[in-house]
Parts: sequence; C-alpha cells; structure tokens
Amino acid sequence: MDRLIFLFLAAILAGFALVEMPLAGTFLASIEPFTTVVGVLAILVFSFVLIFHGVKSLFNK
Repeated sequence: MDRLIFLFLAAILAGFALVEMPLAGTFLASIEPFTTVVGVLAILVFSFVLIFHGVKSLFNK
C-alpha cells in the first residue's frame, strides 16, 4: 500500500513537471498546450485519489 502512495505522489510531481516544462523556442512549442492539459489532469486525478485513500483509511480505523 505504501508503494502505491509513493507512485501517486510521483505521478503528481510528474504532472507539475509537465505544467512547468519550458517549451518556448523549441520545436516542441506547438504541443505545449497539450502538455499543460495533461499535467493539470494528472495533478487533479492523482490528488483526488490520494485524498480518497486518506479519507477511506481514516474511516476504516
């Protein structure tokens, strides 16, 4: 279970990396809106999953 939590945290950090990745001035500048959307979705989804697991753990004890 702990390894799964760390995986979710790593996915949130990867989402932040996608949002903050500077692509201006490179040949990848055209996909910057896509990487931002994917990063924000990763942050939101995995944050929700962590909150859900925390609340579920709180009520199971």
